[in-house]
Amino acid sequence: MASRRDFLSQPAPENYVAGLGRGATGFTTRSDLGPAREGPSEDQIKAAVAKRSAQLGLSAAKDDDNDDDERYQDPDNEVGLFAGGIYEKDDEEADRIWKEVDDKMAKRRQKQREARENAEREEYERKNPKIQQQFAGLKRALETVTDEEWANLPDPKDLTGRTKRARQERMQRFYAVPDSVLAAARDQGQFGTTVADDGTATEGNRDGTVTDFAKIGAARDKVLRARLEQQSQSSGIATAGSATSIDPKGYLTSLSNIQGAEQSIGDIEQFRKMLKSAVDSNPKQAASWIAAARLEIAAGKPGAARNLIAKGCQHCPKSEDIWLENIHLNDNRSAKVIAAQAIQANPHSVKLWVEAMKLENDARSRKKVIRRALDHNPESEALWKEAVNLEEDPADARMLLAKATELIPESLDLWLALARLETPDNARKVLNKAVKKLPSSHELWIAAARLEEQVGEGSRRPVMKNAVKFLAKQNAMPKREEWIAEAEKCEEEGAVVTCSNIIEETLGWGLDEDDDRKEIWMEDAKASISRDKFATARAIYAYALRVFPNSRSLYLAAVDLERNHGTKDDLWRALEKAVEACPHVEVFWLMLAKEKSGELNEARRVLARAFKQNPDNEDIWLAAVKLEADNGFIDQARDLLKTARQNAPTDRVWMRSVAFERQLGANEAALDLVQDALQLFPAAPKLWMMKGQIYEDLGKLPQAREAYSTGVRAVPSSVPLWLLYSRLEERSGNVVKARSVLDRARQAVPKCPELWTELIRVERRAGNVGQAKSLMASALQQMPKSGLLWAERILHLEPRTQRKSLITEAIKRVEDDPVLQVTAARILWAERKLDRAQNWFERALLLDRDAGDTWAWYYKFLLQHGTDEKRAELVAKCVLNDPRHGEHWQAVAKDPRNAGKGPDEILKLVAASLS
Repeated sequence: MASRRDFLSQPAPENYVAGLGRGATGFTTRSDLGPAREGPSEDQIKAAVAKRSAQLGLSAAKDDDNDDDERYQDPDNEVGLFAGGIYEKDDEEADRIWKEVDDKMAKRRQKQREARENAEREEYERKNPKIQQQFAGLKRALETVTDEEWANLPDPKDLTGRTKRARQERMQRFYAVPDSVLAAARDQGQFGTTVADDGTATEGNRDGTVTDFAKIGAARDKVLRARLEQQSQSSGIATAGSATSIDPKGYLTSLSNIQGAEQSIGDIEQFRKMLKSAVDSNPKQAASWIAAARLEIAAGKPGAARNLIAKGCQHCPKSEDIWLENIHLNDNRSAKVIAAQAIQANPHSVKLWVEAMKLENDARSRKKVIRRALDHNPESEALWKEAVNLEEDPADARMLLAKATELIPESLDLWLALARLETPDNARKVLNKAVKKLPSSHELWIAAARLEEQVGEGSRRPVMKNAVKFLAKQNAMPKREEWIAEAEKCEEEGAVVTCSNIIEETLGWGLDEDDDRKEIWMEDAKASISRDKFATARAIYAYALRVFPNSRSLYLAAVDLERNHGTKDDLWRALEKAVEACPHVEVFWLMLAKEKSGELNEARRVLARAFKQNPDNEDIWLAAVKLEADNGFIDQARDLLKTARQNAPTDRVWMRSVAFERQLGANEAALDLVQDALQLFPAAPKLWMMKGQIYEDLGKLPQAREAYSTGVRAVPSSVPLWLLYSRLEERSGNVVKARSVLDRARQAVPKCPELWTELIRVERRAGNVGQAKSLMASALQQMPKSGLLWAERILHLEPRTQRKSLITEAIKRVEDDPVLQVTAARILWAERKLDRAQNWFERALLLDRDAGDTWAWYYKFLLQHGTDEKRAELVAKCVLNDPRHGEHWQAVAKDPRNAGKGPDEILKLVAASLS
């Protein structure tokens, strides 16, 4: 029994209420609660919190400031009023159940709720757009504002009410003015005239001041004389005796300059004091005197400037700069006297002698001065050059140069001038002497080579070869780039043979066999071509081809140079060398045959030689067929195709055979050929396309549909084949079938802009604009860099008002896309911004010259807004580039009815078909 009563001393179980099992309810009496009292104090609460925290193993070190904030934030660690509560398993399970209910309720209709919220948000943003969105289009339009328009914008004005009221108050404010002020203002402009004892008339104001008109006139005359004197110096007054002539064109300009000087009189005074201090402190410094004189000139006082510079010459007699300044400040007669004084003080100054020579008016006097200068300075190269320039007789000039080279043997210019004046034999002797005196000068060797070219011996005398050996021995060999510059200089002056000789002997200098010489030389040639030095580039290619005789790239570059910048004979010679050096490169044979296509027999001989070197080459066979067909020899062309199908049975030969029969209108024969070709080449997509097109021409649409269907199964990666299949179904009225074909195509060729664009066009042509826009959004999401998709969206799916902003966004996302460039040009064209539209067309052509649609759109633009010269220039460029691609271009160019037409005719046909 005792063991059974042990539970009385044990603690009650969890959540135990006495009597609850037999239906009794627990209650609390006042005796249990005790007398009425206040609640626990703050200290008791803190003590209880600390005790509870210690029981739970928590740190009691909490900041008092954070107790109230954190007391009820964590339900697992409640403190304060519920600090004694126990978080039981039932509470945990209830919380978990309620959380699951909340999660389940939140997931119900989640997609519908999110869609509704998104729609409401978009509708709110549409009705209440941000200011940034409202002005987005206007911001883009600011790109077109020019600097002049920006400058002409009016300044903002303050139109606030406060400013208006303040201004009105100021206007309405009055002040009382004394009578004395009004009387003085009345009498201020009145004059009284009196006659003095000496007979001079004066006028006096009522305020007591006296005006002397005689002094005013004298001052006016003085100012006028000063201005005229200043004008005589600045505008170039020619003085001869007492006669002067003023340049009327510069008179007003000089007056305005004087007015500017008068306005800065304070600065001039300050500078005058500074320069006076500098001159006084160091009178031997010529620069201070020159600066002081120039200041007086700027202040309009040429007389003071002459006086200052004359004093400066007395203090600095050995400075040639101050003497030169003094000469420039005086007239011709005074300048001669000053020049004589300057030369007497500085007899070895070349500048002073040359200036004195220029002061003389006749040639005889100038020669006299220059010879006296040479007596004092016999080794001055500048004086000898001036003396030679004064001589009109070549014999006298030759004598002077001979004497000059004896006195100054190290002067290269004098030796070259003497060689130019001598006969060829004497010039060789002169240059040989010069080489002995100047062994490190390569210019003398170039002059010798040019001399041999002038006498017709340039290609027989190896002057430059000897030059390279001699200069290398003297360790004076210039760099390879310097030799190329000398060659270009010779070409510019007409010495083409010397230019070639320089390149031939020096181009390989300093390059080892390990260096990439071919690439270096090709870059040198391109650089010369960019500077319009074509003879130098031709010589570089010739030398490079001697080192690399079988280089295809070098021959292609040389042929391209002759085609663009040479004559037809030069091009033929370059191609003949190419086919001899590279007989198995068919491109050279084809280019030579094309260049000689105007002469049928010559072209046939070229192709016959090509057949011997390349008997089974399909390109040469097809070139021969084209030559015969273009000249009207149909039977010979058909026989050549038959032979080619036997000797070179490739898919291209078979396709050319089928195309040839289609062009002649023999669709049955073409159909037989394409059937045979597909037996040999079932994976050739063009053969399947030709088969379907032949059936379409014959009006057999079911057979055409079968051909396309079989073709896409055989070659599922062919985009043009899928497009032909879809267009056939659309033309037949089966839009659903066309849509299905394009869906299959997009699965076979994912992320193809052409297929997506065609599907969008099918929907648009069927009137499903909404579906087309939806497809466009999906397409741009997958292919955001497709210019074709952007162009289709901008031109056909969006309103005209949004085109400009969309094209700006598209060009930012898709850089350098010719289709987008043409789209931008078309938009500007529609807005009548013709100059900018033309610039965009030009940019599109620079990006891709093979895009025929770009040429066609540009030609259509010029038909409306261009000149005849501009249209002719565009057609010539189109023929030169011979474009082959483009959606509209290929449709016209590959039409059998347009067979044999040139690029110029195709261009006009495509432009006429554009809308």
